[in-house]
Amino acid sequence: MLPDRWLQRWLPTVLEHAGDGPALEIGCGRGDDTATLLAAGVRVVAFDLSPSNVAAAQARAPRAILSCQDARSPFPDAGGPYGVIVASLSLHYFAWHETTTLVSRIHAALRPGGLLLCRLNSTRDRHHGAHGHPVIEPNYYNVRGEPKRFFDPASLTQLFASGWRTLSMREATSYKYLRPKVLWELALERTA
Repeated sequence: MLPDRWLQRWLPTVLEHAGDGPALEIGCGRGDDTATLLAAGVRVVAFDLSPSNVAAAQARAPRAILSCQDARSPFPDAGGPYGVIVASLSLHYFAWHETTTLVSRIHAALRPGGLLLCRLNSTRDRHHGAHGHPVIEPNYYNVRGEPKRFFDPASLTQLFASGWRTLSMREATSYKYLRPKVLWELALERTA
C-alpha cells in the first residue's frame, strides 16, 4: 500500500473556500484526509459510521471535532453553511434515491460558491466490486454483504446536474489499497 495524497493538490482551493470556517468531512475513515486538512491549517468537523474509525481518526487528528454517525443523519452543525465539504469514497453505499438525497443535503450544507471535493467508485473498479456480484440496482451491487455503488460519466452528470459547477472531474487510480482502485475525483462548486 502506498500513501494516498489525492487531497494535496486541492489544498490551495480548500484554503480559499474554507476561509475562517471549518471543513466538513463525510466518512473520515481512520483520519487520513482529516490529518491532511488540519496540517494545512483547516479546522475540521468530521464523522464516520464506524466507532473504531472515529477512535483512530481522533488519535491521529486530536484537534478535529469528530462524531460517529450515518451520512443519512443530520450533518454536524458548525454555526452556518460550510465553505468546504470533503467526501472521499463515502457516498457509494446507498440506493440511487438515497444518493441523490444525500447530494442535495450536501448542496444545502454548503454556502453559495462552496466547494465539494469527492471521490466515487468507478464502474471500471473491477478489483473492488464493480463486476461479478449480485445486482441490487444498476451499478449497485451486494459486494460480500455490503452494498456498493459504482459511477460512470452519465451517472455523475445526472447526480450533479443541478446546482453545481464542475471544476474538475477525472478518473484516477489509487494505490492505497492492496489492489489498484479506479475512482472518480470531482471538485464542484455550489451555485445559487
